[in-house]
Order: sequence, then C-alpha cells, then structure tokens
Amino acid sequence: MEFPFFISGSDHRRSVLIKKGNSIYQFLQKCLELLRKEFIELKTVMADQLMYVKEDLVLPHHYSFDAFIVTKARGKSGPLFQVDVHDDVRIISDASVEKEETHAGKVLRRSWYERTKHIFPASRWEPYDPIKSYDKYTVKDKDKSKK
Repeated sequence: MEFPFFISGSDHRRSVLIKKGNSIYQFLQKCLELLRKEFIELKTVMADQLMYVKEDLVLPHHYSFDAFIVTKARGKSGPLFQVDVHDDVRIISDASVEKEETHAGKVLRRSWYERTKHIFPASRWEPYDPIKSYDKYTVKDKDKSKK
C-alpha cells in the first residue's frame, strides 16, 4: 500500500510504500529514511519523536493501517483511509459534497507540535479516539453563527 504525506514546513507531497499490517511507527520509520536525505536536521531524529496527523487526528504509533482500513474509521472530514480511491482531487471541487478520497497525512516533529499547538492548524488537531464518532462534525457551531 502506498500512503501520501506532507512533512511539516514543506508543500511537497511524498509517498511511502508500506507492507500490509505495518504500524504507524513503522510508517514513520520509512518516512524518516526518505526524508533524512533531504532534511539534515532529521539525521538524529527517531520515529518516536515524530507524529502522524490524518484528517486533524493524531494517530497513535501502535495502531496499524489495517485497523483503520478494516473498521472504516472516520476522521473529521470523511474516511481516514480509502485504499480503493481513483478520482483525482483536482477534478472534483464542490466542498459541500463529501468525497471518497482522503487527504494526505502530515508527518511532523513532536517538538514542533508542542511549540505550535495553540496556533492554527495544530490547534484543531486532537488525539484519535476509536470510540468517538465524527459523523456530524462541523467546523463551527451553527447556533453561535446565528447570533
């Protein structure tokens, strides 16, 4: 399976190929292998110092991608992972319709998150909770917007 991601501070999208059953931690290790060639500051960083954020949810290292795919886990704006997606994101531009494709995740240093968690977009991120339902998630409270 191939998973796209962005590295914090960079607008360049990258992809990493992982095996079925790999955990988030193993994914982050593969990302580091790829990124160390380009970012010297990541030379001494270990995978446990990184975070993976998908659909504004911080995914714990011990989960496997299969767990999210099999349970069809949802994020704030739709499914966390949809492996059978083939549509190009640039073709469909109606934001009011929930789309089947998922956004690329973000790989970032935990230290960066700790320094900037009060600033957008990190202020919207929250730890993944398998019990919580995001089906009716909205960015704004509708009652407050009427005042």
